[in-house]
Amino acid sequence: MVRSDNDILKDVIAALQFEPGLRNDDIAVSVREGVVTLAGFVDSYAEKWKAERAAARVKGVRAVANDLEVKLPASSQRPDPELARAVADALKWNVLVPHERIKAAIDHGWVTLEGDVDWFYQKEEAEKTVRNLTGVKGITNLITVYEQPVPNDVKQRIRDALERAAAIDADRVNVEVDGHKVILRGTVASFAEAREAEQAARSAPGVTEVDNRLVVDPSVYAGV
Repeated sequence: MVRSDNDILKDVIAALQFEPGLRNDDIAVSVREGVVTLAGFVDSYAEKWKAERAAARVKGVRAVANDLEVKLPASSQRPDPELARAVADALKWNVLVPHERIKAAIDHGWVTLEGDVDWFYQKEEAEKTVRNLTGVKGITNLITVYEQPVPNDVKQRIRDALERAAAIDADRVNVEVDGHKVILRGTVASFAEAREAEQAARSAPGVTEVDNRLVVDPSVYAGV
């Protein structure tokens, strides 16, 4: 049974209230045809990210439009040079990040990451490392993933990863491989499921780009 927008709205609000470390007093939520829009203000970029992930996990959500604005309190504001040093140090201390290949530019609290890495998880890890720093208002991740040789069985590896994931119905996901690019097609039951499928594809060796064309249709829950 397809969930109503009103039911989704109630659950998103509850999810935001339940999320640890998220102050949701200034967050407004609206839902239209399963698409959730978050508006208002949060105290940090980490909170903006948490709010989006919390909303995405709610059953029936087809997509999330995150229009939250980061409004740093006075205690969290930092001069760009100070924030730049904090970013460089954080990347350096994370053993999963090849920090010597990554550069960060700061503009009024907005961090732009550039450089290249061997694996997509390293690109994500670099962003994750910066996300929780005090003073960050936003992140643009321009790090590129180095094109490694693609194994002949990469499609099967992705299929296997999808089948291992508890939250994904692998039978509804079609995987296509075009060089270093993976295209996902099919229908999934939730926005969170679509994101997890994309993450599984990005983790495969040699993959540098994922074109996620999965359609979110909450009505597939009816067959569960």
